[in-house]
Amino acid sequence: MKKLSLTAAPHINSGVSTHNIMLDVVIAMIPASIAAIVLFGLKALWIILTCVVSAVAAEFIFNLCVKKKQTVGDFSATVTGLLLALNLSTNVELWQAALGSVFAIVVVKGLFGGLGKNIVNPAIAARVLMLLTFASVAGGAAIAPLFDLSFLGNAVPEIAAGATPLSFLNEGAEAAASAPSVLQLLVGAHGGTIGETCAIALVLGFVYLVCRKVIKWYIPVSFIATVFVCYLIAGGFDVTFALQHVLAGGVFLGAIFMATDYVTTPATNKGRVVFCIGAGLLTFAIRFWGSYPEGVSIAILTMNLLVPFINDWTKKKPLGGIK
Repeated sequence: MKKLSLTAAPHINSGVSTHNIMLDVVIAMIPASIAAIVLFGLKALWIILTCVVSAVAAEFIFNLCVKKKQTVGDFSATVTGLLLALNLSTNVELWQAALGSVFAIVVVKGLFGGLGKNIVNPAIAARVLMLLTFASVAGGAAIAPLFDLSFLGNAVPEIAAGATPLSFLNEGAEAAASAPSVLQLLVGAHGGTIGETCAIALVLGFVYLVCRKVIKWYIPVSFIATVFVCYLIAGGFDVTFALQHVLAGGVFLGAIFMATDYVTTPATNKGRVVFCIGAGLLTFAIRFWGSYPEGVSIAILTMNLLVPFINDWTKKKPLGGIK
């Protein structure tokens, strides 16, 4: 009898490899990365390169130190570094970005046994650590576009002065009037982390992942729809107000690239929808009642810890089993 080994999905007989999946995720993040460089200037490029190189180097050195088989070729470290970079602002120092990548790879991923064994998303955990440690530089930033974006509206100069959209939207109806328009939010002409601003670029990545069958379309949509419905009710059924809250901040980035992580989300599609609805509700609660304007990363990190319970609740019953 051949020796059987228990490994994390995808399995060898599935026709899909970790390398292929991670490469698809990297490709899906390219539009958001390009938009980040266009909107925030060359500092965004340096942050992306720093995070990716630091993540890959940290995984290589860690595997070397613990005498494990090298896994840098599966692109998982590249995904972690790129995702962390897109969650940072241009105010962050490059050494801080490198430190965040090393923490994500070594502490959150490596010390738990490597890919498939970490209990929380490494990039999210690193971002939350940086928000707590370097709160003044990791939370958001003004835009410094390579091109003139003033044709999009009068709100752009105000945003360029340093405020992020959620800062306006969370201060009431009068302040919300100064927030970017839906068009500005779609193209990314506003402040924030470098990868969250351009919704159109993120949607392109979403379409690619769905077409490649890496993710199910309804999983990230359930996250986004939950946040939208909550703000629709809270805003007196003002559709524009709800759209502004959905497009501002990291809802799209979190829903598409972080809430669909194979390792740190439930095993079944039903469980993943429950996960995303819970994350959407927590995002709304943190933003609406909390003192912190953004809540996507903390919401997803919290739901990561609840995955074992969601798995148990939504697991499939075997035919003929006890209901």
